[in-house]
Amino acid sequence: MVLLTTCPVSDRHVATIREIAPALDIRVFKSIDDAKQDLADAQIMITYGEDLTPELVAACPNLKWIQVISAGLELMPFPALDARDILVTNARGIHKVPMAEYTIGLILMFSRRFVELYRNQQKRLWDRTIRIDELSGQTLGIIGAGAIGSEIAKRAQAFGMHTLGVAATQREVAGIDEMFDSSGLDHVLQRSDYIVVIVPLTDQTRGLIGAREIGLMKESAVLINIARGLVVDEHALLTALQAQKIRGAGLDVFVEEPLPEDHPFWSLENVVLTPHLSSRSPKYMERAQEIFRHNLRVYTSGVGEMINVIDTKKGY
Repeated sequence: MVLLTTCPVSDRHVATIREIAPALDIRVFKSIDDAKQDLADAQIMITYGEDLTPELVAACPNLKWIQVISAGLELMPFPALDARDILVTNARGIHKVPMAEYTIGLILMFSRRFVELYRNQQKRLWDRTIRIDELSGQTLGIIGAGAIGSEIAKRAQAFGMHTLGVAATQREVAGIDEMFDSSGLDHVLQRSDYIVVIVPLTDQTRGLIGAREIGLMKESAVLINIARGLVVDEHALLTALQAQKIRGAGLDVFVEEPLPEDHPFWSLENVVLTPHLSSRSPKYMERAQEIFRHNLRVYTSGVGEMINVIDTKKGY
């Protein structure tokens, strides 16, 4: 049985994989281009989920299972995978700690006015008139209350915030004070002081936050997007920020990445931009490999249940 990985896997992680499946033929490549001559042999594949095409899937006649070591799946060729009944699992949940910390960090930047204070520091300006907020008693709306959303909510509650969550279906989620299904999106937007968007990019979520939705937000509200750029209508958001229809935005993802140097977002003082790194962590690969090793034990032994199994028809 051949395991082919199209992303770097260290010798240490290869050794732990061999402890589970000593007979596994493990072939590590830097990219799928480097691996093309071995695709026909692969039964299991590890990928970041950004390098597969229907043509490459067709070049893998023995492929049975793909472990995507990221949470994002929007570039996966699901129709081709579904037609072959290829099992797909991902690394959902490994980003929850760094992305929760990132989100709380951004909220604190706006609440405590750290951006303005840092600008004053650069100008050597001593100004104690800047209005500082408290998070205690404010409301955080979480659009996409899954594993990451739950982690954000628990940290927000520690600051005394009231948490609202929106998911496809209404269910209990740890850290969320009030949960709503998708029909409650407008209600959450109207009530929230801070709104974080953390939904997967699908046909249903593309443009989920548009001009109408932004128009429902409080003028004092801050929008944080750590989902995908296409989930939020960037033009509508830019217009609202320029007209100060909302207080500000924290953006880690964009329709075009890298963000062009001439994009108006760069010049707005009510925006904090970061280069798509909210999920970065030195523990990223370790967590991803823990999920893969669990699934490999189940796959090779037939005992237990694999985690993070993806519905290839739905794409998540």
